[in-house]
Amino acid sequence: MARMNRLGDLERSVMDHLWDAGEPQTVRQVHDALCAHRELAYTTVMTVLQRLAKKGLVVQLRDDRAHRYAPVASRDDLVAGLMVDALDQAADLGGRRAALMNFVERVGTEEADTLRHALAELDARQPPR
Repeated sequence: MARMNRLGDLERSVMDHLWDAGEPQTVRQVHDALCAHRELAYTTVMTVLQRLAKKGLVVQLRDDRAHRYAPVASRDDLVAGLMVDALDQAADLGGRRAALMNFVERVGTEEADTLRHALAELDARQPPR
């Protein structure tokens, strides 16, 4: 998957719509869905979809005369990619461990339990040393 930076609000809204739709969408379909919540020009939505395609986050599919767009990865995979990118940026600054510790200190009880469970599953899959 492409290296991802933080998504803007409109990019997030477009991605959310594509994930929720469950099937490739035309620019018109995305535009109509987003305009239920805010006023946007058709060309703005088209530009956002083209930029998301250029970033490797959506794929552009030809359908007769129109293009349809679909996410390349699931929402969970995108979020995981964003987290890895953030850790990589912290590592570039010499603070990957500090970033992880700061993150762990900020999560709530439920998220901490999820992390513990995930780490336990990871440990269980590792071959004995």
